[in-house]
Formats: sequence, C-alpha cells, structure tokens
Amino acid sequence: MIVVDSNIIAYLYLPGDYTAQVETLLQRDPDWAAPLLWRSEFRNILAGYMRRNEITFDVARDLQLEAESLLAGAEYEVDSRLVLELVRDSNCSAYDCEFIALALMLGVKLVTMDAKLLKAFPKHAMALFAS
Repeated sequence: MIVVDSNIIAYLYLPGDYTAQVETLLQRDPDWAAPLLWRSEFRNILAGYMRRNEITFDVARDLQLEAESLLAGAEYEVDSRLVLELVRDSNCSAYDCEFIALALMLGVKLVTMDAKLLKAFPKHAMALFAS
C-alpha cells in the first residue's frame, strides 16, 4: 500500500508527462490510499481543466467518478493534531500535511511530485520516479 498525493491521481486521469510513470506505479502497487481531502483537490484540478476548456463538464464528472472508484474503501480521515504538528514542524500547508499524516498513520510512504513535501519529509515521502 502507498498513499498517493492528488497530483499523482491527476497524472493518472489527465494525460501528461508523468502519466506513463503513474500507470506503471498503479500496476506495481495497485493498493492506493488517500485522505478524504483528495476529492476536493482533484475536483479543483478538474475545475481548472474545465475553465481552460481542456475538458468538458461530462468528462470531468466521469473522471471524478473513475477516481472515486479507484480509491473506494481506501479514503481516510486524518488526525487533526498530527496534521497540525506536521504543519508546525514544516513549511507545508495543512492540506499537504494531511497526506503525510495518513502515510504516518498507515506506516507507508507517500508518493508525490510536490517538491516541498519531498524536502520536508524525506523519510515519509518519495518522488514518483523513486517509487
């Protein structure tokens, strides 16, 4: 099992430079987890694509449903105290610290492309390329 950041989920469903690597990651480790927050972050990413007319509403809706299906049963609430402790000890946002908190709670790594998270939590976060 791994915790995946919203950017990893987006790379899977919105083709780009990292899509092939994310598809390989999913084949190698299909047991993905994320904090419930991922849904809002992914919807925000889809909103940007819709506003730039890169995808339609129907495509955005379908991608959201596909992603929710992928993570069904593997979405977690995280401990607020732990998130705030992680914020206190880093320069990362509370949003980003939710992903680290979940990785800590589950005893697994977070896979992300977020440079700030990778730098602040090198023992708990790993880059997509290192996975």
